[in-house]
Amino acid sequence: MATHDRHARARGSLIRLGILAAVSLGAVHSHAQDLATRPWLLGDWGGERTRLAERGIDFNFGYGTELAHNVSGGTRHLTRYTDQWTFGTTLDLDKGWGWHGGTFQFTMTDRNGKDLGADAGIGSSQLIQEVWGRGQTWHLTQLWLDQKLLDERLQVKFGRLTMGEDFFSFSCFFQNLTFCGAQPGNLVGDYWVNWPTSRWGVRLKYHPTADSYVQFGAYQVSPKYVDDRYQRHNGWAPNIPGGTTGALMPLEAGWQPRWHGLPGTYMAGLWYNTSDGDDLYLDVSRNPRGLTGLDALQRKGQYGGYFSLQQQVSGVADGRGATLFLNFTQADRKTARLDRQLTLGVLLREPFEGRVKDTVGMAIGATHSNPRFADAVAQDNGRTGQDVVAGRSYEYVGEVYYSWVPATSIYLRPNLQYILHPGGTTRNGNAFVIGLKASVTF
Repeated sequence: MATHDRHARARGSLIRLGILAAVSLGAVHSHAQDLATRPWLLGDWGGERTRLAERGIDFNFGYGTELAHNVSGGTRHLTRYTDQWTFGTTLDLDKGWGWHGGTFQFTMTDRNGKDLGADAGIGSSQLIQEVWGRGQTWHLTQLWLDQKLLDERLQVKFGRLTMGEDFFSFSCFFQNLTFCGAQPGNLVGDYWVNWPTSRWGVRLKYHPTADSYVQFGAYQVSPKYVDDRYQRHNGWAPNIPGGTTGALMPLEAGWQPRWHGLPGTYMAGLWYNTSDGDDLYLDVSRNPRGLTGLDALQRKGQYGGYFSLQQQVSGVADGRGATLFLNFTQADRKTARLDRQLTLGVLLREPFEGRVKDTVGMAIGATHSNPRFADAVAQDNGRTGQDVVAGRSYEYVGEVYYSWVPATSIYLRPNLQYILHPGGTTRNGNAFVIGLKASVTF
């Protein structure tokens, strides 16, 4: 029965992938000129979408998929498929209702599929398919109001927010999570929660000049937001989860200058979580917890800092050319099992003449496993006779992709990933993964 289920899932994955490819290729051949410019696969609904947009109502219907096959490393060579549906509405309250400076956003997402890293026994610290996780279910991803004040210099945003859309806002072009989204969530994901999980919060953003800003936020911290079982039953609902342990408060400053006319984005930030956190090494009596087996010492608050640099260095502004990026995050070493991450890479837009929408991405990254936790695990293994593996060094990841855009509403992005020392330990074999990331905007 289990074998039959595996084969059925594999057939389902291939069928979905085949449908996506057929839609992409068929649409291109049938309506190449029309699709080349329109942003939606299903068109303008006879002009109705444009008319609604003029009244301040925009819709977002999208589907994203990530297929990955483990060629080497891990314990099994297999393929896994995961996907995400997105349904959203943006209301420009000024256009539609005369509410100056107001924007309302509502988004629901639905995730499905399996995690290659876990099922293939790779043991990686970072997800090989970034779209997997946070409960394969429906999520209320955005439900917020953004209000501009003081001649639009001040923005007040509140509701159900995803932190990564505002703080350490970074693209998600790559398939490995190392290079995707707000980096702190890759390290301290038990309290910094990125898309698709939202939480109640507020953000204040002030622009002292046209190309600079400073912003502060406060977000509810509750274990319910990262409890997959809770999310499967309640992730879609606009309720207020119980069990609040504190507030996560990030502070960020950013600058968006032009270098020889080419755009750049530079940001730096700090965060503080008022919730208590388990010390990774010490017990309640400040002795090694791995030796005593006692409960962990409670640390008052958890914290960290980050910076992100992005700069186009060649070509035409916001057009063909190369953009470099460098991201770094350091988390609290007393409580964070993954305590720092560094990534750098390059994005090449329009790598070939005439392929205006195509891009090439190349990146390398390192995620560090906290040796304080590894020491505690080693001591606990000696005391209990277990053989639990915990890394104490870096997991290195490299990824390269080519993004083919046959139409404005579609991209197919094959990629190669290599993971050196998965989980930050040499006890896990290096992994080579072939992947495909794709998306359709309906």
